[in-house]
Amino acid sequence: MTEPKKIGMLTPSSNTILEPVCSRMLHEISEVTCHYSRFEVTKISLEQDALKQFDYEPMLRAAELLAHAEVDVIAWNGTSGGWLGLDADEKLCELITKRTGIPATTSMLAQMEAFALNHVKTLHLVTPYIPEINELLAKQYLQHGGIEVVNVQGCAQTVNRSFSLVKDERIEEMIKEVAKSPADGLSIVCTNFPAVNKVEYYEQTYNQTMYDTIAVLVWQCLRMVDIDPKKVTGWGKLFQS
Repeated sequence: MTEPKKIGMLTPSSNTILEPVCSRMLHEISEVTCHYSRFEVTKISLEQDALKQFDYEPMLRAAELLAHAEVDVIAWNGTSGGWLGLDADEKLCELITKRTGIPATTSMLAQMEAFALNHVKTLHLVTPYIPEINELLAKQYLQHGGIEVVNVQGCAQTVNRSFSLVKDERIEEMIKEVAKSPADGLSIVCTNFPAVNKVEYYEQTYNQTMYDTIAVLVWQCLRMVDIDPKKVTGWGKLFQS
């Protein structure tokens, strides 16, 4: 019997959304399993203590633990590259592969690949973050992909645990507000944000293809282990594109 491909996910310690979502996305696909390793992340801001959470060494130690399971890819299921810079994500991937010998990626790098393959040049942005982080996200999109952010909505929160508690009604208000203008896609940035649970509803209601940072990472990881993303159904247009 052939062993399933194994996706390893680096997970923020206070995150309660991404693990159940990834497992549900992949539940019907017998050729792949998903595995998780946590490191400390409790706060998302531009203060020094918050930025220090994303120093490479704790992330590399968590990656080494995933390597013990002989996973086929190691993915940082987080969005810190959006404000630290995509160069930081690329460096992290290099260090993970050097340390473990395993290919690596991140949620933000997966987003950029999805945008490129789907010819996305304009975006709406919805996050639970503070305005300063949303501004940095928009700059990364423009700098690395030539992508213009049209409308932005955020919750101005910094406590990572609180992101998962944002109500569906509030999320829909933000999506409805940004979607008043046309754009090539809707970027949902945060892997502890429950918007992804209603992706098909939001896409159908507001006529936007949703690029959620949990979903894009699963999509890219499947491609990296040679499994057709179209096998994932019920989680948005990206998987069927």
